[in-house]
Amino acid sequence: MMRGQMYINGEWREAVSGKRKDVLNPATGEPVGSVPVGAREDVAAAIDAAHEAFRTWSKTTAMERSVLLYKAFEKLVAKADEIARILTSEQGKPLAEAKGEVMYAAEFMRWYSEEAKRIYGDTIPASVPNKRIMVIRQPVGVVGAITPWNFPVSMLTRKLGPALAAGCTVVLKPADYTPLTAVKLFQVLEEAGFPPGVVNLVTAKGRDVGAEFLENPKLKKITFTGSTEVGKQLIAGSAKHVKRVSMELGGHAPFIVFDDADLDRAVDACIASKFRNTGQTCICANRIYVQDTVMDEFAAKLAEKTAKLKIGNGLEPGVEIGPLIDQAALEKVEEQVRDALAKGAKLVTGGRRYEREGLNGAFYEPTVLSHVNGSMTICREETFGPVAPLISFATEEEVIAKANDTEYGLASYVFTRDLGRAFRVSESLEYGIVGLNDPLPSVAQAPFGGWKESGLGREGGRYGMEPFLEIKYISIGLNG
Repeated sequence: MMRGQMYINGEWREAVSGKRKDVLNPATGEPVGSVPVGAREDVAAAIDAAHEAFRTWSKTTAMERSVLLYKAFEKLVAKADEIARILTSEQGKPLAEAKGEVMYAAEFMRWYSEEAKRIYGDTIPASVPNKRIMVIRQPVGVVGAITPWNFPVSMLTRKLGPALAAGCTVVLKPADYTPLTAVKLFQVLEEAGFPPGVVNLVTAKGRDVGAEFLENPKLKKITFTGSTEVGKQLIAGSAKHVKRVSMELGGHAPFIVFDDADLDRAVDACIASKFRNTGQTCICANRIYVQDTVMDEFAAKLAEKTAKLKIGNGLEPGVEIGPLIDQAALEKVEEQVRDALAKGAKLVTGGRRYEREGLNGAFYEPTVLSHVNGSMTICREETFGPVAPLISFATEEEVIAKANDTEYGLASYVFTRDLGRAFRVSESLEYGIVGLNDPLPSVAQAPFGGWKESGLGREGGRYGMEPFLEIKYISIGLNG
């Protein structure tokens, strides 16, 4: 049992209330640890600490920040196996996936250790001889970060890395389901040598965190990854103090397979995208559009491989499909499948809860549905579960229109061997990310984010620095 604590101003501490809550393994229902139940006063204390630390941290050199970030990268890599086991124990994903996520998380710290040294400004030619124009970039201030449960370490470093590189200080609230991974990450940051108050961790109730983040004037920016509904609330609430916001919100990714695609490759890619993390990713394939001339072949190949995926506790060897995060998530998946079947969809494989001795979690069989159409809920709402709905299309124009017919615009996928079509479709899709013959486009060095109601701003790459920097223009008169 891991006994986690909050990390505020360089100290591990309990909540002011003294209350704690258990963290459960979603595969077994058994407790794996506990954390404090903080409230607004705990969050306020963390913001105060970050505000005070900002005075000195913002003045450190880029090289100093770079060195600490690289140390954090090295320590994350060294502790990858340990962190992965904690991650799987509280989140459920297979251990191999958890290890991959830790390494992905480490890459953000390495990438931003370098970007810290590339916060460039500009000199602009003036229109008169006795003036010089200079533009510099400075850290925005104290950042409030709220992260999700589906990627409980990589989504933290994707925010922490650029914020710290820019010279900001951070108060981070992890998801209620997965706080222990965050605790372990902050232990790594402490060991790397970040000064007190620069990084702060609060395990408080979401409504208390949100209220304090929005109303406390010392906090200058909010970065959030989660549902579109909550994101809209944070955007609206931020108006009072005109806080800067970055929002990585929901998705409903189309996965388009044309008849000229390498079907075996497309099937493997579909499985990698759809069933990774049991389908609990914001960029996984949600609507799988297959050209009608190859639909039967694609569906058969996909069903055959899907039926062979191994289900179980993520800590067991060879497991490929872990549990859904809770019973509510399971019921949502079941309801979408029932709705689809009632409206004419056909069950190709799966479609049932999975039960086995020793498991007490929300398990659902990897499922393939055919004959899906736009009237079904699964075509309109994000599933966040292991269900692959197949939708037939005839023409390029038709599938582009169907793919864009949603308020979401995070990720999309296109599989074709026609170079002209690849460019036409990629440029026509209203999404922030296009995986062209690529089911796993997320990398530390590229911009991650969505169009429409899928978010504001970008994370990753050099673009991920911009939300944490203010632009200052200095006009210099030479006769003064």
